Amino acid sequence: MPVTRLLRVSITVADLAGTAAFYRDWLGLDVGPEQSLGDPAWADLLGLEPDSTARAVDIMVGGHAIKLVAFDPLGQPYPAMRASNDQWFEHVALVAGDMTAAWERLEGGTPGEVTIGAPVLLPPNTGSVTAFKFRDPEGHPLELISFPKGVGAPVWHQTPGSGILGYDHTAISVMDMERSVDFYTGLLGFHIGGRSLNQGPEQDRLDELPACEVDVVALQPSEVATPHVELLHYRTPLGRTLTAPVNANDVAAARQVHQVDDLETLAKRLKEADVPIVSSGIVTLKAGGRAASVRDPDGHMIVLKGN
Repeated sequence: MPVTRLLRVSITVADLAGTAAFYRDWLGLDVGPEQSLGDPAWADLLGLEPDSTARAVDIMVGGHAIKLVAFDPLGQPYPAMRASNDQWFEHVALVAGDMTAAWERLEGGTPGEVTIGAPVLLPPNTGSVTAFKFRDPEGHPLELISFPKGVGAPVWHQTPGSGILGYDHTAISVMDMERSVDFYTGLLGFHIGGRSLNQGPEQDRLDELPACEVDVVALQPSEVATPHVELLHYRTPLGRTLTAPVNANDVAAARQVHQVDDLETLAKRLKEADVPIVSSGIVTLKAGGRAASVRDPDGHMIVLKGN
């Protein structure tokens, strides 16, 4: 019944070709062929009108994928006011084999740097990782991250290369940490892989926010621990909260897509727990497979795929 692995992260874009070119040209990632998405069951899965269509490409990040999706009709643009503590925030942490090389390649190419100055070496209580936050041309937050020896998943020390090796996690902002931990562990079957309180001048510079105090909880799927989900709760400063749900065709929308081992049982359990269901139930897709989608306590959309 539990979530067994994170399959991919799906991100809504307005300019499919332009955004894909950013990931290719400035991050050195491979872009797959364009896909046409027009299945009414797929629109149902994402809570959209039956005649909604989309074009998509897969950005290959090592052995992982980020799917960029351009919808027709398109929803709302990414909010002009944006920060790491916004309730709708979701980023993907890209693991750099050589942080300096990855950052120098990116420097000048991103229209939205978040981190002030060069990549930040974080304190030992957060693993002494080096990180740099930025945004793609549409406003979606991303992070470059590099792990010192003995820190992070073993795969990052076993994968050769100086470019982007893969992604370690997707991180989401939550307003109530314990509520979210209960949801992900109690209902979806994640395991807590680690907890920390991130604060200090390094965190402030990383997030370009004052006096940061951020609770971080790493949540691992039951079978494949990496990539995983991280919960970010900003004690201070307080972030902007949602006034309406972020729809799948809004540019601020991002979706976790997870594999589960018993979709029917899990969907029933979520419905009984009054979890907001986005799809009409379990849908069967023309491309094959069955899936359902729900929202977590902060409105982040989660797609659950059966075996």
